[in-house]
Amino acid sequence: MIAQRLFVGSIACTCLALAAILAPPQSVSAADNPRSAATSTSSDPVLVQAMVAELNRAMASLGGGDTAEPRPYFLSYAVSDRTSASVSAEYGAITASTENHRRIADVQLRLGSAAQDNTHGDHRNSALTTMALPLNDDRAALAHSLWFATNRGYARALDSYMKVKTEQQVRAKEEDGSADFSEEPAVARLLPPAPALTLDRSAWEQRLREISSLFRQHPEVLDNRVSLEAATETDYFVSSEGARVSTPSHVARLVIVARTRAADGMDLFRIETFEADAAGNLPTQKVLLAKAAEMAKSLDDLRHAPTTEPFNGPAILSGRASAVFFHEVLGHRLEGQRQRGDDEGQTFTKLLGKPILPSFLSVADDPTQASFEGTPLSGHYNFDDEGQPARRVDLIADGVLKTFLMSREPVASFANSNGHGRAEAGHMPTGRQGNLIVTSSKSVSDAELRAMLIAEAKRQNKPYGLYFEDISSGFAVTTRRTPQAFSVIPLVVYRVYVDGRPDELVRGVSIVGTPQAALARILATNNRQDIFNGICGAESGQIPVSAVAPAMLVSEIETQRQSQGSARPPIIPPPTPVSLATGASAAIQVTNEGARQ
Repeated sequence: MIAQRLFVGSIACTCLALAAILAPPQSVSAADNPRSAATSTSSDPVLVQAMVAELNRAMASLGGGDTAEPRPYFLSYAVSDRTSASVSAEYGAITASTENHRRIADVQLRLGSAAQDNTHGDHRNSALTTMALPLNDDRAALAHSLWFATNRGYARALDSYMKVKTEQQVRAKEEDGSADFSEEPAVARLLPPAPALTLDRSAWEQRLREISSLFRQHPEVLDNRVSLEAATETDYFVSSEGARVSTPSHVARLVIVARTRAADGMDLFRIETFEADAAGNLPTQKVLLAKAAEMAKSLDDLRHAPTTEPFNGPAILSGRASAVFFHEVLGHRLEGQRQRGDDEGQTFTKLLGKPILPSFLSVADDPTQASFEGTPLSGHYNFDDEGQPARRVDLIADGVLKTFLMSREPVASFANSNGHGRAEAGHMPTGRQGNLIVTSSKSVSDAELRAMLIAEAKRQNKPYGLYFEDISSGFAVTTRRTPQAFSVIPLVVYRVYVDGRPDELVRGVSIVGTPQAALARILATNNRQDIFNGICGAESGQIPVSAVAPAMLVSEIETQRQSQGSARPPIIPPPTPVSLATGASAAIQVTNEGARQ
């Protein structure tokens, strides 16, 4: 909050001075601005024409001349134009049903040079200014909003650039002396805008009522939510280097969440996510109802399951669980920006060309892949959020680390982007995962993998191994100020006993560990890859990602108990349809009696 107040204050003080540097938009052609390489045509969308014209004018006008301020060496406008509709239901009733249209512009402005600019060190976010844009194609209004955001961004960048130059005079030499920005070829490719959003909200409201009402039959479920979001989006990007890109996307996501509480106070939940490129391609109602019923039964089973004790021994992670494991434990540590900076732990920075996984495993990130075996992948995109074409990157080949996921922020040995600069609107792009795909050359059947688990548990004199069937999420710590650790939250875990007893469902398990040790203990995988689609949050915001991996056997995995919780289950049971009807009848009777009196 303090930083925010100071920032607002500095903007208020500097925008007046900048008014003389960049005047409000007038009719200016690209030919009048020789410093800019951006161009547009009359066939371009009005939004793109306004973006290019205002960017040209800003590059020609900011800094220089009679002022002492530096000229920008780079300027870009990224606009997210998104229309969405969402519906939510609980216990058979609609709780929300809305539609929304928004346009958000991210203005990125850099002063100095690519070798060192206003984003250096801890000042990376100083390049970014975000503003909402008019929703209709009023070119004058669009230009005015972009003008105002650019002025504000220049003030912020100038303040930061002065600080960077001062800091460089007093700080020690940096470990990684890479430039702050990479040189990349400009791409000009305007794909057709995303089609208009079409969603029969009334029909979907009825479907969500039916799904959520199923949980009325399960009084042990304390709360539930069924939500649908369908969205169509077109992202536009223009830059002073000449980039002019637009890329459409459309997605529909349905999420079912249900929660319960065990007698000892432990909160438990199940979550299922379904994703498609349009609402009409989501699973049928019959499939969704069956999954909701399965979730309710699973929660009831979990309420009565014993709590687990801390464990260190062999385990199998299902394909979905393995996918989340690789995303959290490995993927985040291969993102480019984590290889530089005083605060980053740099787990694998010095291990290029060396094995970091067993030799039978290879890992790639391929955002160009739209689906896997017929299932859409959330991490698919055509261009990243810096206007660079999406590319497949082979990160690990036969266990050996080859490269990192790069944005336009260089690191030692890697000076260029490989199409993985990603961000949510309002955030600076960084190297992020798209579709992380794990392949194995040492695969066996599920039955063989289970037999290997039991044999490994016997070898270690363990009474059981663990099987992780489903996982909800996880998080990774990559900074050097804290231990290089990870945590993954399983939802469904079984003990697999070596003496032939039936598998036993347990609850309250968290997977914890350190990355290098965990990755070195993978013994084998099954012969079928599964998919995890989700939303990943990091410094550049919430972005859609996918991970594809086979189930895997590890020789050792460490677990700890989850937080127990202290709240007791509800004292009285929830109202039933019968009791509600009886109560309503009683109320009517009292009202009638009062009327007669």
